[in-house]
Amino acid sequence: MKVIILGSKGMLGKALQKEFSDFEIFCFDKEDLDITNENNLKEKIKEIRPEVVINATAINAVDKIEIEASFYKLAEEINGTVVGKLAEICKDLDIILVHYSSDYVFKGDNSAGYKEDVYIDPINKYGETKVLGEKLLKLTTDKFYLIRLSRLFGLAGESAMTKKSFVDIMLDLVINKNKKELDLVDDEKSCPTYAPDLAKFTRKLIEEKKPFGIYHGANSGVCTWYEFAKEIFKIKNLAVKCNPVPADKFPRPAKRPNFSELINTKVDKQRNWQEALREYLENN
Repeated sequence: MKVIILGSKGMLGKALQKEFSDFEIFCFDKEDLDITNENNLKEKIKEIRPEVVINATAINAVDKIEIEASFYKLAEEINGTVVGKLAEICKDLDIILVHYSSDYVFKGDNSAGYKEDVYIDPINKYGETKVLGEKLLKLTTDKFYLIRLSRLFGLAGESAMTKKSFVDIMLDLVINKNKKELDLVDDEKSCPTYAPDLAKFTRKLIEEKKPFGIYHGANSGVCTWYEFAKEIFKIKNLAVKCNPVPADKFPRPAKRPNFSELINTKVDKQRNWQEALREYLENN
């Protein structure tokens, strides 16, 4: 099977490359293919004629998107408009499109969590751009897997746009910057997502020919940033004093959902985030 991976040098893109390494994969990142150039994008996809296109590109600098109009415009294009163009190309060529979205498409005021098909209502501009991508995808093609995730962690990507995960930020603060005490937000809950588990989840949907539509691919269970950090330090046996604090102790331009558990009702649940975290910390 031929598979195109877009955003191949990001954290998720690298995990996808590894998971699909026994397929005939064609990997593109920003310097290889300008996905905003519709003609070039269409020509490349027509040339390769894959069965599946996996779109792991995204602009996710949440606060920068909120305050910089030019960056919001870029995020709107990459997270939104380009998804619609990709869907159009894939529909014309009868190709399956896999696209990833975020828990930030939800307002985060439902303590029962969010199933796949509930109403989307973003709380910030980044969420708005992801909603645009979701809507254009659903309007344009029927052969799609839309997979939502939250709090992605795993091996750092190689792309210039790749951000460090929360896990690596915490370890850097304690191991390299010698922090002994940290204030950590304890009133925002969501599901950590381990990049290799998400890549396996993606492969399973494709190989098992699951019905097209929306899926929630985060690991099972929820935690606050405080609880996430405590588990990191416990596994690494690091002595750090963690202080639970409200989110308003760290004012940020963009609001975050308070509770955005992604509930998976359609396929086997992912393993819990603690188990995935342990695997990552013990092997890297």
